[in-house]
Amino acid sequence: MRRLSRHMAYQKGVVAAGHEEVVRAAELILQEGGNAFDAVVAAHLASCVVEPILSSLGGGSFLLVHTGAGRSLVYDFFVQTPQQKRPGDETNFRPISADFGTAQQEFHIGLGAAATPGVVKGLFAVHHDLCSIPMIRLAEPAIALARDGVVMNRFQAYFFSVVHAIYASTAESRRIYGSSREPGELIQHGERLRQPELADFLEALAREGDALFYEGEIAHRMARRCAEQGGHLTAADLAGYCVSKRQPLSVDYRNANLLINPPPSSGGVLIGVALKLLEEFNVCQLGSGTTVYLDLLARVLGMTGQARLDVHLDDTEHVPSARMLDRDFLRLYKEQIKGKPMCRRGTTHISVMDAAGNIASLSTSNGEGCGDFIPGTGIMLNNMLGEEDLNPLGFHRWPVDQRMTSMLSPTILLSGERRIALGSGGSNRLRTAILQVLLNVVDFAMPLDQAVSQPRIHFEAHRLYLEGGFREDQIAPLIAEFPEHQRWQERNVFFGGTHTVAFDGAGFSGAGDPRRGGVSRVIR
Repeated sequence: MRRLSRHMAYQKGVVAAGHEEVVRAAELILQEGGNAFDAVVAAHLASCVVEPILSSLGGGSFLLVHTGAGRSLVYDFFVQTPQQKRPGDETNFRPISADFGTAQQEFHIGLGAAATPGVVKGLFAVHHDLCSIPMIRLAEPAIALARDGVVMNRFQAYFFSVVHAIYASTAESRRIYGSSREPGELIQHGERLRQPELADFLEALAREGDALFYEGEIAHRMARRCAEQGGHLTAADLAGYCVSKRQPLSVDYRNANLLINPPPSSGGVLIGVALKLLEEFNVCQLGSGTTVYLDLLARVLGMTGQARLDVHLDDTEHVPSARMLDRDFLRLYKEQIKGKPMCRRGTTHISVMDAAGNIASLSTSNGEGCGDFIPGTGIMLNNMLGEEDLNPLGFHRWPVDQRMTSMLSPTILLSGERRIALGSGGSNRLRTAILQVLLNVVDFAMPLDQAVSQPRIHFEAHRLYLEGGFREDQIAPLIAEFPEHQRWQERNVFFGGTHTVAFDGAGFSGAGDPRRGGVSRVIR
């Protein structure tokens, strides 16, 4: 993307994210002359303060960048499994039940569920390579939010209610996230969350650099607490953590080129496979929301599901539909994803573009958090090792010292002068959310806000999930065809949160996904 023409120069960029304060942090940096990468670093730091269940300095992230000069790169600073395991009977690892209202789900928490975090190392690597503003300035919005506090909005309060069992599980967590109105309860909608320890740590980190976290006093505190209280992490895990830089996976679809997260992460590959399957059909003539389109989409989603793809890979010559799959995708999946430890936990996403043509698409996760903190920092560690998918033969059997794979899939679309950056939260549903927004834009030529708000479906483990918003005559045949199904009456957080930004040659636009409290803003 070339620098904007003079008549559009008043637009400095565009941001979309899951919280107003995250967007505001990026906005401040863009207004001061920072680039999209400065803005996404500031936004990520702010998200660790205001979206504490979804984003943490104790978790992991992926950042897909496309520079104004045309260079594309993925920064993988996701979590790493520890180098050694302590015996199971010495491990702080315990189940809890998360309350989703209509369903309960078991998660595992405790220091024994924490993998080596990568967020801090990654943000400093991005800052070193791509940013133009000092880190202390980029951290200032987050520091102020942590010290002065942020009013809890409905979406964040809802997330706290879902994982109440985690955030009420330790005295330290109750002290930080407890309600000022209701003793014994967690913070509620309308209350102000203040995190002074986190503010002090962010200030020290911005001044001293990432060595403070991985080699200095904070690293020693983290390793000491794990050693004393049942965690796997050691000083060697922290000192040995490295950011991986990879070329994005490039997928051509119709008249567009998609850049997506490559292996060992799996979400991008599965999106690419789905697009290659759909390319065989004239999707735009089927019509958005029609029964025939939704039926095709459900079948493709099922075909690209994790279990089904594994079956295809075992014997592609005996699965006719597999012949439509691009062999390169299959090879990448088979060689670099299968057998890797997989995380499908809660996430959030940030998208940023600037007037110089720089694009940043960042997805991050802390799992749900393990309930335990790095002493004196206000940082809750992740619980990625508590994934059942990591441990099909039983817990504590994960492979040591490996980068965990993930469904996280920051995505960038390039088509002529048009540029779109997006990604999604939503566990295993994020890949289907991203796919459907892409189809709405490319095949159905929808405006960005409509493409994001359009009702979605998801298909997994032989069950069809239908979001509210479809007409009854559209989905009645599907319900008859898929007797195993679940319906929602309205838009729902279950179906992801695709915070999306775009440039169309004339100017910027953005769409924060309303399912997850999304906010977007064109910066002037």
